[in-house]
Amino acid sequence: MTGRTPGPADVRGWLDDHVNLETGVGVPAAPSRRAIAPTLDRIRSLLQFLGDPQLEYPAIHVTGTNGKTSAARMITTLLETIGTSTGAYTSPHLQRVNERITWRGEAIGDDDLDELLRVVALAEGAMDDRPSYFEILTGAAYRWFADVAVDVAVVEVGVGGTWDATNVVDAPVALVTNVSIDHVEYLGPTRDEIAGEKAGIVQRGATLVLGETDPDLEHLFTARLPARVLRRDHDFGVRANNLAVGGRVVDLYTPTGRYDDVFLSLHGAHQADNAAAAVAAVEAFTGERTDDDIVRAAFGSARSPGRLEVVGRQPLVVLDGAHNVAGAHALRAALDEEFATTSRTLVVGLLREKEPHEMLTALGVDDAGFVVCCRPPSPRALDPELVANAATDLGVPNDRVEVVDTVAQAVGLAIASTPDVGQIVVTGSLYVVGAARARLVR
Repeated sequence: MTGRTPGPADVRGWLDDHVNLETGVGVPAAPSRRAIAPTLDRIRSLLQFLGDPQLEYPAIHVTGTNGKTSAARMITTLLETIGTSTGAYTSPHLQRVNERITWRGEAIGDDDLDELLRVVALAEGAMDDRPSYFEILTGAAYRWFADVAVDVAVVEVGVGGTWDATNVVDAPVALVTNVSIDHVEYLGPTRDEIAGEKAGIVQRGATLVLGETDPDLEHLFTARLPARVLRRDHDFGVRANNLAVGGRVVDLYTPTGRYDDVFLSLHGAHQADNAAAAVAAVEAFTGERTDDDIVRAAFGSARSPGRLEVVGRQPLVVLDGAHNVAGAHALRAALDEEFATTSRTLVVGLLREKEPHEMLTALGVDDAGFVVCCRPPSPRALDPELVANAATDLGVPNDRVEVVDTVAQAVGLAIASTPDVGQIVVTGSLYVVGAARARLVR
């Protein structure tokens, strides 16, 4: 049994007091994390007390190292444009925890979320093991989706797949965007181990939309015995991917046909792959071709905050939550292709699990005119002095590297130091991007 039920005024504080893998609150040090036996028992117990709401609707389950939030948002927008009542659960949030749980494109309101958290707190009092922060929010999301009677939930995995708290839904469609090295402290140090964990969301008899193209990893997913596998670059994919003002113009294909000259209002060539996967996942769920007008309307209005998001001009300010080497490479490629080569200021804050030399190299730090290193607002923050040392190790002159403590200070310094014709790129962690958004977006 656990402590008291929170009152109306302290329910958010009660939530924040739980073990949180994202922030590191209550989590053992890195060497011992994988030694903890993973379990779905807590989330199953919690959901039983909440009436097993996850059994009341089907889900499209999304995992992958990079792109899963963008793909989940595109799937959600497609379904909503069709007219399907859709709940979406994504993580982490950038500015407000409410962002994680949406219905019909709107984040859950404060009153609804607080009431759900109080219900979860009552359930916690009857449980043998205290649920984690993520398990609490997962339970709240699943309960709310049942309360508002969604037709489908689009659910993004938190970490991995097999043992992720989200992995208790009935998901006739599973989407895997890709597999790269990340979260090794939980998933293992190799792509094989990571792929095996992500494959855990694939239910026997489901349709698997497989965005990872490495043939050496495919058997890890097909071993889960999906009834159907749709493979990127075979069954769905991108035939053309061209730069356009405000995004891309793409030609996509799925098993049902082609969608040509579609405007996608997101930056980055990699978003076209996410778009193709999203259409394939929706069609696997609905069992029919998506109308061309639906695809054009959905992708023309697509948004993915904090992912190559332009939030300022003169100077250009771009926010991107690239938090691993693969994401950093994708960011650099997008910057080189889509934005004019001008003086570039990097605002970088990393979490302590990241190797700063690898991340800065992938970001192209040698091309930066100025590097501002800051501390992400997280207990897992890497000392910005270590990031600055890595920048100078990589050849950036000392007078082009600055260390400040907060993201707000870093953004202010970057704006003051960058000419109007230059660009500022804020990256390294979604915590950094969230804090920068709070400073820049009103």
